[in-house]
Amino acid sequence: MPLAMPLAMGRAYARPVDSTGGGEWAAIGRIRSRFPAPPPGETWIGDDAAVVEVAGHALLLAADVVVAGTHVDLALTSIADMGWKAVAVNVSDIAAMGGRPLHLTVTVVGPPEIDLDGLYDGIAEASRHYGCPVVGGDLAIGPGPSVSVAITGWSPERRPVLRAGARPGDGLWCTGPLGRASAGLSDLRAGRASSANAAAHRRPRARVEEGTAAARAGATAMTDVSDGLASDLHHLVQASATGAALDRVPVAEGCTTEQALGGGEDYELVFAAPDPDRVRAEFAAAGLATPLLIGRCVPAADGLTLAGQPLAPLGWEHRWRGASRG
Repeated sequence: MPLAMPLAMGRAYARPVDSTGGGEWAAIGRIRSRFPAPPPGETWIGDDAAVVEVAGHALLLAADVVVAGTHVDLALTSIADMGWKAVAVNVSDIAAMGGRPLHLTVTVVGPPEIDLDGLYDGIAEASRHYGCPVVGGDLAIGPGPSVSVAITGWSPERRPVLRAGARPGDGLWCTGPLGRASAGLSDLRAGRASSANAAAHRRPRARVEEGTAAARAGATAMTDVSDGLASDLHHLVQASATGAALDRVPVAEGCTTEQALGGGEDYELVFAAPDPDRVRAEFAAAGLATPLLIGRCVPAADGLTLAGQPLAPLGWEHRWRGASRG
């Protein structure tokens, strides 16, 4: 799962996803073509997490890196916040599959003066919060700091929920309002460090319980909102070979529609499910807030729309200058 945009621009500013072949998703496609296709029953490159079979059970695998100056600005947030975030974004990948985290390995690269104790304070706090111990990793001197986390997880349901699987007619749900992380970055830059949105930017929350509730409710496809609702929903419907008709955008208090659509890093879950009563019942049984019904899946030919108008896949992706080799 890709993470945030360079802080020189900031999450307060969304832009259309690159379609020229220099963007992250084009690069992922080229990388995927270098490797064999997964065997039946497994999912490899291209979803929130990989699904591999181990002794007859589905094991979830994911990895993400958080880099100072790209994903966090240490002039605005603490190095402990960076450690928390590196864990939380990986746990969110597992949650997006309807899974629960198991174990973490953590690799840190940074200059000799890096505050390792402060960084690992945040890592340990998130590890305890999500119940996934750190079982290994590596340390290296180098530019940064950067924190790379690999995570394992499992699915309480029979099979993990993939991005692929949504069908026309399924309702589209979001586990909460969006835009808080992007607005929080703006608040931090404006000196409003005590705002609720600033806290959402510093310490994002993975929606593990919501993910398992969605899986129990019969979710047919799911992803987390890491790069922006418009972008991440585009990936979901593309993987499912459907379209999506949004009736509303769930905008958090103090946020703009643009921040909700393209700001990213909210880590709420978006999922498709055919039975609205079952969704409401499962979330209520788990003591969770009812997710927000934001639209429905439609035939692929209908595309991605908001209130009947085409919706571009607004959001963030890393871009590379090197030309691809065709």
